[in-house]
Amino acid sequence: VQLQASGGGLVQAGGSLRLSCAASGRSFSTYAMGWFRQAQGKEREFVASITWNGRSSRYTDSVRDRFIISRDNAKNTVYLQMNNLKPEDTAVYYCAAGPSYLSFQYDYWGQGTQVTVSS
Repeated sequence: VQLQASGGGLVQAGGSLRLSCAASGRSFSTYAMGWFRQAQGKEREFVASITWNGRSSRYTDSVRDRFIISRDNAKNTVYLQMNNLKPEDTAVYYCAAGPSYLSFQYDYWGQGTQVTVSS
């Protein structure tokens, strides 16, 4: 599976962005998908994940109630809707595909898209 993330950009605090991650190759619909982020000088951290069928998802505490992960298996795409963005959300965001949305271990990674939130 090859993953291509897009949709990042510069936004003011309180604004919204929607990230997309397009997958190519077979079996996208069999993978759990996740979003991670890495701020400058910090380790990569988990943001959100979703099951292969989109029925269950989970979030890190700092983004719960602000971010929504979703997927469209017909389009081989997973999304991250980010609302009420804060400066601390500034990071490079990566999408990933793996066997379980409960795991932090993923098999395939996209190249990342930069999100910058100004105060």
